[in-house]
Amino acid sequence: MKVEEVAKVKTWHVIYTKSKWEKKVDGLLTKNGFESWCPVQKRERQWSDRKKIIEEPLFRSYVFIKANKEDYTKILSTIGVVNFLYFLKKPAVIRDNEIEAIRKYLGQFNANIQVVDMANIPASTKVSINQGLFMGQKGEVIRSGKKTVFVQLQSINMMMMVEFKLAEISVL
Repeated sequence: MKVEEVAKVKTWHVIYTKSKWEKKVDGLLTKNGFESWCPVQKRERQWSDRKKIIEEPLFRSYVFIKANKEDYTKILSTIGVVNFLYFLKKPAVIRDNEIEAIRKYLGQFNANIQVVDMANIPASTKVSINQGLFMGQKGEVIRSGKKTVFVQLQSINMMMMVEFKLAEISVL
């Protein structure tokens, strides 16, 4: 494939949105002709006078979009879009099979992801990443604090130390 053809191939990316703008941004991008996806799960919420089932974004401030390099400027000019999620100084690419795995999981009856606060997880604890780009990966805690934890991930035969919010991991 020529360089020009590679630049026109559409791949899945993650865009970072303003807080609580995930579904709005997804709608705006779809309206502008893009293939975007904001994965949601149904949650029951209690108000003082009633209970209601709402659709809550699975990944806070993240929306998936299928785009090529030519689309970047138009995407970034969309109201509510902050930036692309970057990996190695380039917009991160999400594989089709990863998108399908998330869709398949959410399609299961009563699919539910629980977020648990686990402040000060001891070093050497084995954890699984349950949100974000590294969802499904397993690692070992190097150190943790009140809001973040540093996890050592073994990937592509290299060692990475990644900082996660406590809510993004679960102890194995």
